[in-house]
Amino acid sequence: MTLEEEVVSLLKKYQYTITTAESCTGGLIAGTLINVPGVSSFLKEAYITYSDEAKEKLLGVKKEIIDEFTVVSAETAEAMAVGGANAANTDICISATGIAGPDGGSKEQPVGLVYLGCFCKGHVRTRRFVFDGDRQLVRKLAVKEALLFIKEMILDED
Repeated sequence: MTLEEEVVSLLKKYQYTITTAESCTGGLIAGTLINVPGVSSFLKEAYITYSDEAKEKLLGVKKEIIDEFTVVSAETAEAMAVGGANAANTDICISATGIAGPDGGSKEQPVGLVYLGCFCKGHVRTRRFVFDGDRQLVRKLAVKEALLFIKEMILDED
């Protein structure tokens, strides 16, 4: 069973709905979940909020959070996850924000830095990763970690 099949199986078991709020992954998390037949019963919406303005407009991320902590931060990932769940009225929202590269990195925020946020049934957690590899690999690794994160959050609710 693939990781996405495991996640969808858990969504089905617990009758949880999900949405995604993606920046650096550009819809790849939602696209991976959509590989699984029957996910349409659980995946309600998917937001690609690549710009700061989209994060604010669609997810309700406060400009002050982005200004104070930057768009690539645990605080922004958390706000995206909470905002996505609220906007879509779902049990779960996974968010991703980061620097896929090859440009845009700095000493404080290197290329490959990704923050994931996961809201599940009123609880929210974030994770920080620094992945090695090119743009496609960073995005692919972020998706894998996002699916593992969703799985963990669902099982922690059990």
